[in-house]
Amino acid sequence: MNRLNNCFEKLRADKRKALIPFITAGDPSPKFTEPMMHALVDAGADIIELGIPFSDPMADGPVIQRASERALAAGTSLEIVLNIVKSFRATNQTTPIVLMGYLNPIEIMGYAQFAQQAQTVGVDGVLIVDLPPEEMGDFQPLLQAHDIAPIFLVAPTTTSERIKKIAAKSAGYLYYVSIKGVTGSANLDISAVADKVAEIRQYTNLPIGVGFGIKNAQIATQIAKISDAVIVGSAIVQRIETENPDKLLETIPAFLRELRQAMDKI
Repeated sequence: MNRLNNCFEKLRADKRKALIPFITAGDPSPKFTEPMMHALVDAGADIIELGIPFSDPMADGPVIQRASERALAAGTSLEIVLNIVKSFRATNQTTPIVLMGYLNPIEIMGYAQFAQQAQTVGVDGVLIVDLPPEEMGDFQPLLQAHDIAPIFLVAPTTTSERIKKIAAKSAGYLYYVSIKGVTGSANLDISAVADKVAEIRQYTNLPIGVGFGIKNAQIATQIAKISDAVIVGSAIVQRIETENPDKLLETIPAFLRELRQAMDKI
């Protein structure tokens, strides 16, 4: 059983919901990422989604696209991302890490090599935005053999029949994209999210995380009431882009702590 399963079991026992921040590895520089990961955990993160920077992040909005650009300009590669995880694991063996990104860098490395290295450094799950379940092929058994959870997206437009197929291939948790469009866009319709999460629950016992559009503690609390995990990405990445870089290890954990405290009151 990997760290993701252990994490959600403990949260269920404690009657708490997971808080999952996303940051792009290497943004604004590779040396920043590991200290920020530790700061996020100290602020209440239960799981960390770590973005693999890519030159054409088609599912991401401008905020996370620019984060990828900064990370790539700073020389961040998939090898460096894995080394960051390895370094993080030297002092944190418990917090699950999910790599999130696009297929191209993994294809270049090779599925088998990636799965082996990811397991060795301590990756727990992989969410590849442009690799749907039916196209996983040989990659799925490789991930399973290395105890890495394949995590998939469910969208507002996903049909019940497709939810069944996605759930059958998934492990760790399902990621519900709460709004139509790219990351960082639009405003949430909480009742519509609640309805879709209830529909997804008919087809899986996996935890359901909700991301996209979670910008503050109020929204995080509303989402925590209807899901198993609250995923926060653009609201954090935008702070990395716009706030004083010398203060980020203080201001971003402070923002996350607000969310954690609000979620724990429900």
